[in-house]
Amino acid sequence: MTDRPLHLAFIWHMHQPFYKDPMTDYYRLPWVRLHGTKDYLDMVEILKDFPQIRQNFNLVPSLLEQLVDYTDHNARDIFLEISRRRAAELTDDEKVFMLENFFLAHWDNMIRPFPRYYELLVKRGTHLIKSDLVRAIKYFTESDFRDLQVHFNLCWIDPLFRSRDPFLRMLAEKGHNYTEEDKDLLFEKQMEILRQIIPTYRDMAATKQIELSATPFYHPILPLMCDTDIARVAMPGVRLPRQRFRHPEDAEKQIVMGLDYFEKVFNYRPSGMWPSEGSVSEEVLRLFARQGIRWVATDEGILSNSLGRRFRDNAGNLVEPSLLYRPHSYEDVSIVFRDHQLSDLIGFVYSQWDAKNAAEDLIGRLLRIRENLPSDRPHIVSIILDGENAWEHFKNDGRDFFLYLYEGLSREQRIQTTTVSDFIATHGQGERLDRVHPGSWINSNYGIWIGHEEDNLSWDYLTETRDALAEFEAANPGADMQKAWKSLYAAEGSDWNWWYGDEHSTETQEEFDELFRLNLMKVYKEMDRDIPAQLFVPILQEDRGVMPSLSIRGFIRPKIDGLVTSYYEWYQGAQVDVRKSGGSMHKSESLISTIHFGFNQETLFLRIDPKGTFEEFEDGMEFSIITSAPAEVRIQCPLNIRTGAVRAEVFEKIPQVSTQEWTKIRDLEEVAVKDIFEIAIPFADLKAEEKDEINIFISIRKQGEEIERCPWRGHISLTVPTADFEAMMWY
Repeated sequence: MTDRPLHLAFIWHMHQPFYKDPMTDYYRLPWVRLHGTKDYLDMVEILKDFPQIRQNFNLVPSLLEQLVDYTDHNARDIFLEISRRRAAELTDDEKVFMLENFFLAHWDNMIRPFPRYYELLVKRGTHLIKSDLVRAIKYFTESDFRDLQVHFNLCWIDPLFRSRDPFLRMLAEKGHNYTEEDKDLLFEKQMEILRQIIPTYRDMAATKQIELSATPFYHPILPLMCDTDIARVAMPGVRLPRQRFRHPEDAEKQIVMGLDYFEKVFNYRPSGMWPSEGSVSEEVLRLFARQGIRWVATDEGILSNSLGRRFRDNAGNLVEPSLLYRPHSYEDVSIVFRDHQLSDLIGFVYSQWDAKNAAEDLIGRLLRIRENLPSDRPHIVSIILDGENAWEHFKNDGRDFFLYLYEGLSREQRIQTTTVSDFIATHGQGERLDRVHPGSWINSNYGIWIGHEEDNLSWDYLTETRDALAEFEAANPGADMQKAWKSLYAAEGSDWNWWYGDEHSTETQEEFDELFRLNLMKVYKEMDRDIPAQLFVPILQEDRGVMPSLSIRGFIRPKIDGLVTSYYEWYQGAQVDVRKSGGSMHKSESLISTIHFGFNQETLFLRIDPKGTFEEFEDGMEFSIITSAPAEVRIQCPLNIRTGAVRAEVFEKIPQVSTQEWTKIRDLEEVAVKDIFEIAIPFADLKAEEKDEINIFISIRKQGEEIERCPWRGHISLTVPTADFEAMMWY
């Protein structure tokens, strides 16, 4: 072992929203069960082969409660009920539900590996039109639906368990014509995996190879629980809810509930906590200290703002690494700070790379960090991210990446993995901070959870419901209101507002909206009071008929010069805000801000606005504009930032070519990059004719490796206009 190792703390945050419908006790979404069979157990099992690798796992108590509900109390979810139903007994409504929801998995990494499953997806159609599903079910046989029931649940079982277990391996190899007996045994295997999760974490923690930490029970944003007005510190101009929410007693209750439940499951109280979404404030840290928490973690942006010092230059390079890579403390609580660049590489970038190259890149970056640090003290790099949501974007569920990474780290004596508690116990609490900036791991503020019209409306409903419950309890001191408070605390969770606003989207955000309102309704039901009428109305704006984005309104013909020559040259086009095209994870950094597009009868025009300036882009970067329909075409645009030169080459995948390699067709002349990137692409080069639907996305690449994709999930769709498009838009 080297005498000056760089200490490395991985903190995997294991969390799912509280999906139980308080009115029916049904789980509205299946993700605790399905992530349970795919992510929670294998993430710790893999460490058994690498005893030198030590890690931290943060387990949210409300997740643990849901796991226990499945394993010990026969919890039910609608997906499980329909999966178990005999295929011959499925109703038409259940069949429609299956065609809409049983393909909710990563298509390339979780559906394509099963040829029969992908066949069923194609049979349904890859472009979902809900109104067509009633007709579509008529073309699916009983065997089709049974195979779909099996494949949806099988694809959510980790490849490690599918390869180890003889029955699961047989089921995957069989591929089709499953029986009801096959299906019954599959669900027994599901429960077997779920039952191993908590005991395995308990046993691994006992060996000291891993440290377990927790989060306040229902994953609330604690600083906003204490006082919603604190949002103004980081966002002075934010528009806050009509009513101020200020209940530090609820924040502390969520902490205590979390610690109590953790102790119930693991027989001890944890030393550390990952505050929900890394959200901290001075008031919250005092609450942690009062409850005996020794350490917390949050994002590097919090430290930067707390010290009033910028850690990174415009290119993202660290300028004061020694400050970031060590603990600090406030009120005797140690704080470690997440390297958001390294964490985002794992969460958002490495899934597009070769697994070995990705692992070597991460280790190389860590070694360069070590070389740039002074030798006057030990340093710790904290990599913190979701322990479940990223892996479906990796081939083989991320296992190949982890095997290369852990093998490389086990051999590398200059890097030593550690637990946060051990580092602090050995090297001290860290230097005291005079102040702590109030914010979260996202943009060092609370903008995801407050400020948007939908967010603020949810806060007002929460405040009104809590006030009504407190008044009722004061007037009825003998009433048992435990169920009411449980639902109220569940409604305080951060997950509902994650999907409110326009920062994130998901296929099931209507379920989140309804679950939030149902938890508030449950409070009124427990008080035996009429439920306020507004709680029956969706909070989501789009469900209230408001269109969230601009659409194409007419033909355009911009000058392709890399400049915003005139406001009106793109006025009739459409635009996509890149920040609002994310999935269930949030990317803290993006190279571009907005995509504009429009057309005339012959040509598609595309414009890309950088988040900063193109001068901040590194050499060797390029835009790839890729279509998947009506043909596979790629427009490759290498950028020479120093000279401002750019070229555009059209490549096509020729179906007759057995190798399916990209074949260059020609160069495009109309392309420019200065303040913005602009390009004109004839529809003919996209093999698109009138009324054809074009599906398009943009890949940003560096030296051949994708580092960003826009939109992050899915694609931009547009239809090639007819000759009378312009005239029709006037009517």
